[in-house]
Amino acid sequence: MLLSLAEYLTEYFGAFRVFQYLTFRAILGALSALAISLIVGPIMIRRLSQYKVGQNVRDCGPESHFSKAGTPTMGGALILVAIGISTLLWADLSNRYVWVVFLVTMGFGVVGFIDDYQKLVKGNSDGLSAGKKYGGQSLVAAVTAVYLYSTALVPAETQFIVPFFKDFVLEMGLFYVVLTYFVIVGTSNAVNLTDGLDGLAIMPTVMVGGALGLFAYLSGHVNFSSYLAIPYLPEAGELVVFCSALVGAGLGFLWFNTYPAQVFMGDVGALALGAALGILAVLVRQEIVLVIMGGVFVMETVSVILQVASFKLTGKRIFRMAPIHHHFELKGWPEPRVIVRFWIITFILVLIGLATLKLR
Repeated sequence: MLLSLAEYLTEYFGAFRVFQYLTFRAILGALSALAISLIVGPIMIRRLSQYKVGQNVRDCGPESHFSKAGTPTMGGALILVAIGISTLLWADLSNRYVWVVFLVTMGFGVVGFIDDYQKLVKGNSDGLSAGKKYGGQSLVAAVTAVYLYSTALVPAETQFIVPFFKDFVLEMGLFYVVLTYFVIVGTSNAVNLTDGLDGLAIMPTVMVGGALGLFAYLSGHVNFSSYLAIPYLPEAGELVVFCSALVGAGLGFLWFNTYPAQVFMGDVGALALGAALGILAVLVRQEIVLVIMGGVFVMETVSVILQVASFKLTGKRIFRMAPIHHHFELKGWPEPRVIVRFWIITFILVLIGLATLKLR
């Protein structure tokens, strides 16, 4: 939006050329999203408290969580507002990728909002049924996958890239649609499962989102992509603005979500942010790298799958409680220790993911 205005004003004031630089707009995107979060955050928390939109705590959960009952939730709407405004202000709105990641994020946010609204406002403890919830996610993901496949401009947009190998790519054909669908839906639900402790999900999301922004910048630059032997994707560079907005909004939300949390993000935030990471990885062709960098999300999801499968098959549990962050809590780890250690693990995994840029 403001990019078009700056381009017009450049004819009269040369100083406005600075807005043509992607890195400058990315910085503005991060700062704008951070400022919006910090300004709007207290207002939103007061409103959520006023309307008694408070967290429900499971009786079977760790006892330390009982005191969190009533803490305002649905705070993920704050993240979406900050990301949305910053992206619309500073991104090139003629870029197809910008609209794809924006609409996927907001689409999953709507599904999460309806689920939260049913649970917290309407008093329906189950929220959306599993079928309706998964159906909403599937609709957004499937439409997105088909659209990207049918509008691909260069072969690299639908190829499967394997890190650590310089020249090894797979032509996926229609399997691209299937992979894209599962990456978006899977990542969305993985982040949602991780969102169980104060700040546990948002900081890994910020780190992975920032790293994917770097991949986007490099993939959208013909010289850097050639030097690093990664696919050149002409439209990918503009995703940096979205990623920077995600980082700024996430850090702003963490200001209020850090232990002890003043607000929780709820499904409206967790589902949307997970979908954002998934579609970003798809657009920059780094699905495997997403699995590496998002290892904490993978670990949380696998722990739930193993726990359910073990109990159904043998009647025994592998962990004291799933997702696995609750297992460590029940072992006696204080909540902040679990959170910070999972952050450290994510930081290490993000570095490993970034290392794939050179280890080819």
